[in-house]
Amino acid sequence: QVQLIESGGGLVQAGGSLRVSCVASGRTESLTLMGWFRQTPGKEREFVGSKLSGRLPTYSDSVKDRFTISRGRDGAKRTIDLQMNSLKSEDTAVYYCAAGSGSYFYWGQGIQVTVSS
Repeated sequence: QVQLIESGGGLVQAGGSLRVSCVASGRTESLTLMGWFRQTPGKEREFVGSKLSGRLPTYSDSVKDRFTISRGRDGAKRTIDLQMNSLKSEDTAVYYCAAGSGSYFYWGQGIQVTVSS
């Protein structure tokens, strides 16, 4: 089993920056794929970005050039951070960390990011 815990969300003004982090614990050795999604009420969950082990990150067009994903290790744990710059009100959402081996099997509980205009 794998547990994903997000942290770092909150309220920020438009144009500002915020960093959300996710720590994966448990059986993490198989987590080749880690990524971020977001969701707003009434809409489907939207892909934000991801990073496959050994590859460069990929991003959705809506966040490309503003958001940066980085992955790391903390002992047996795996981490993925999402640095969000030049935030817009439309970036307001619940952000979810996801991970798996080639596909997203594990999901975090989500963390709220609110951008005020």
